[in-house]
This record gives sequence, structure tokens and C-alpha cells, in this order.
Amino acid sequence: MKHWLLAAALLAAGLGCMGDAVAQPAVQEQVDLDMTARIRQEAFQRSQVMALLDHLTDVIGPRLTNSPAMAKANQWARERFSEWGLANVHDEAVEDLGRGWQFTHADVQMLSPRAMPLHALPKAWTPGTPGAIEGEAVQAKLESDADLAQWRGKLRGKIVFLDEARPYKPGDKPDFQRYSAAELEELLTFPMPRARKPLLVMAPRINQFLSDEGVLATVSISSRDDGIVRVMGGGSRKAGEAVGVPALVMAAEHYNTVVRALQRKEPVRLRLDVDSRFLDDSNQPGYNTIAELPGSGPHRNEVVMLGAHLDSWHAGAGANDNGAGVAVMMEAMRILKAVGARPDRTIRVALWTGEEQGLLGSKAYVARHFARFEEPDDPQQRALPPFMRQQRGKLIKLPGYDKISAYFNLDNGSGRIRGIYAQENLAAAPIFAEWLKPWHDVGATIVTQRNTGSTDHISFDAVGIPGFQFVQDQLDYFSHVHHTELDVQDHAVADDLKQAAAIVAAFAYHAAMRPQPIPRKPMPDAR
Repeated sequence: MKHWLLAAALLAAGLGCMGDAVAQPAVQEQVDLDMTARIRQEAFQRSQVMALLDHLTDVIGPRLTNSPAMAKANQWARERFSEWGLANVHDEAVEDLGRGWQFTHADVQMLSPRAMPLHALPKAWTPGTPGAIEGEAVQAKLESDADLAQWRGKLRGKIVFLDEARPYKPGDKPDFQRYSAAELEELLTFPMPRARKPLLVMAPRINQFLSDEGVLATVSISSRDDGIVRVMGGGSRKAGEAVGVPALVMAAEHYNTVVRALQRKEPVRLRLDVDSRFLDDSNQPGYNTIAELPGSGPHRNEVVMLGAHLDSWHAGAGANDNGAGVAVMMEAMRILKAVGARPDRTIRVALWTGEEQGLLGSKAYVARHFARFEEPDDPQQRALPPFMRQQRGKLIKLPGYDKISAYFNLDNGSGRIRGIYAQENLAAAPIFAEWLKPWHDVGATIVTQRNTGSTDHISFDAVGIPGFQFVQDQLDYFSHVHHTELDVQDHAVADDLKQAAAIVAAFAYHAAMRPQPIPRKPMPDAR
């Protein structure tokens, strides 16, 4: 027998008979404690979340968009979903994601003024070297057309260090952090939003300049200290565009060592051997992987969605960004199937491609199934990637727009869930507060109106669909692993992932069972 929290509803019915002198309170949000208990038992006693993460990260490894490893991850996820008995398991193409790219190794040595191995990794979508090459290091800023003009004709055969040295800054916070009660309280305050600054796109011109000038390679400084290399993309994914020259990111302390030698006017000679390569020279599709637990009630044609991005950067293993989110969302679906959940609405999971390149997979999915904006009138705005545009056209709603209740995302590392970002959806907050009550004992307590920023829930929220990201303990996500070579399974916390999978499963189930869909907030440009 299901045990529903209906006390407030019964109280409301009783008070309603007492006349207009007493205001009638709102009906209490229903929480199925029987199903919640089943979810907890399956998630905490029979978890498979770490087995999922282990295969995804230690067996498959990093999953750069359109890489062979990403294709393996798509296949593996489909096989698991089918094995669990989920329905409508398939990959859905996302067109024109660019060229495939793969990286094997990078070896960087300083030969003079003294011998020293240097820790550096290549940026994705940049070419490798034709075996080992040697060249003289030079420091040059190349950020504007004026910079390019200044250095034209001076860099042939050089290895260009693009940044200034950065003084070492000892950490003033713990490397590993969980939210304190005071910090959770502070999250409940809402900071006023700030206007975005327009971005200047110089990369294509710089890439062409580097090739034309005969530069051997470029080196940038890591944004992390303590030997950590934070590396993302460079060159160009787009077929036909100049990819520039081999481009590396170097550990800050090693970078500073080279720059200090240059500042002393000492000749610095380096040897580079970078094995990275493009797999094709055409724009290829990538794939989102989709599966469903079909609805069985009167709202079976409506959908609640869960998602996380399957792609990662190429250093490390993409364990926390975002193998953790993928493992949690897959485990949530497995749990619901294992406990025999028969949701009213269909629960659909999506594992996205191309998140790291600008939410490409989730944006394409939303545009194909739910809603999209017309192309802007301004040709300069049209030339920019959609995530950089300051202008957007009219919203075009598709037939599926009114059939989706909500989307829930996980993409802030492997830390346990502490609550949920309501994304300025005031009407959703009291609903989520009730759903969280059975999870207070495992640390999930708050609903904040804040937004955690640009991950795949934004693709839904941007067109007016309720899209949410959970509040998570940071652990060492931003101090050590985010987009670095340390993003491996060792930095994931098993108990946190078990807790997260249970809460996600419960949220999906309750969203699927509500008599009404999740309330929608007004669109920013609504009249």
C-alpha cells in the first residue's frame, strides 16, 4: 500500500467547510514514501554506480566529442540500457560536429640552458609534430590584429610562449570541500545577474597567422598551480578552417621556469614530440544516446527527462566531468526499472555529446523536439556560435513543447547532492522542498533560486522548459580535476554517487507521477 503525505490536503478539505472566515491552505505536494523507500534500498544496498563509472573511465577512458572513445561510450551505454530492459534505446545524430581527433602522447624537453623534462599536454583539435622537433623558445603576445602585425616575419621556426609568467599562489582554501551549514544558508540568497560582455573571436585569424609564419608550436600556461595541467580545445574542429600549429598547455611552474630564462636573455631550446592527429577532414555527426522507461498512466505521452553529458576533454579520463553524472543518471534509470516503477509519464534519459563545445548535443535535441529560436537578423550575430550570441530571434515551439514536464541534470563533479537550483522558478521551489524531505538525513536539504551556470539544463531553460541542475558538494572538482589530467576515477566518491543516484531517481519518479507538470516560469522576453 502506498503511503502518501496528504495531511495538508485533508486539513484543507476540513477547513473548507468552516466558511470564508478561514483561508484555505494550499494542497501539500504528494510524496510516495513507499516508492522512496524502495529506491533507497536499491540505491544504497545494490548499487552499480561505481561499476558503471569504472567501465566508462578506466576501460573506455576520455571521450572527446567525435573521437573513437566517444563512439565506444555511446555503444556501451546502449548495451547497458537494453540489458536493463529500457525502451526506445537509440542514438540520435547531432550533425556537423566537426573533425574527429585523437591524442596519444606528448613529450616536451628543455635542452638548454639546462636539461629538464617539462610537463605539457596538447590542446584538442591541434596538429601533432612530425616526430621529434627542436626549436628556440620565444615569448610573444598574439591576441589582436596589432599583435599579429608586430610579430609578422619574426617567428619562423620558433616555439612561441603566449602568456606572461604567473606568480605561484598557495591555496587559501582546502583542496577538498563540502558545504558547511553557513555556506548552504548563503546559497539561499540570490545575487543580482550581471550583463554579459561581448566576445571577440580571433582564433581563426591567429591559427592562419601561425601557419603562414612557420611557427613550430605554441605553449600556454595552465590556469592551475601545483603541476596541474588544465587543457581544453584549440585549433579548429570545423573542416576547412586553419588548425594552426601544435599547441600545448604547460604546468605553470614549468612554464614560469622557461619564461624566467627568456627574461634573463638566455637562449632556450626545446624538443617536442606530440602524437595527435585528425581522424578525417570533414564535418562528422556525433550522437546523443537515448533510452526510456515508458509511461503507463493517462499522461503517458508526456515526458520527464534526465541527462548528463557523455563527452569529456582528452586529458585524464573524464571521470568527474562528467562520467560521474553519466553513471548517476544511468544508475537512476536502472534503479527505477529494478524497483518496478510504473510512472504515469514517460521517463527519458539522454547522454549528450558536445557539451564541452557549447552544449551542442542538448541544444540540437531541444531544437529538434521541443523549440528553437529563429536565426538573428544581424549577420555578425549569425556568424557566431549560438552560445556567444547577444541577439536571438522569435521562439518557434514544436508539438513536443507542451509534452515535456521537466529536465534534471547532473554535471558538477561526483559530490553528493545537497539540494537543487530552482533556476528562478519560484513555483517549482515548494514542490522540490517536499520531495527533498525524505533525503534530509543524507544531506540534501536546500532549494535555491540560483543557477549553477552553463551545462545542459540551460538548453531547456533557455526555451522556457523547466530545466534544473542539482546542488553538489564541490569536493576537489574546481581545485584539482575540472578539465585537467587528474580527472580520473580516484577523485570520485562512491557513497556520494549512490546518494545522488537515489535522489535523481526519486525526483524523476515524482515528477512523472504529479497530476500536473512542473510549473513553468515566464520567458524573459514575454510580453
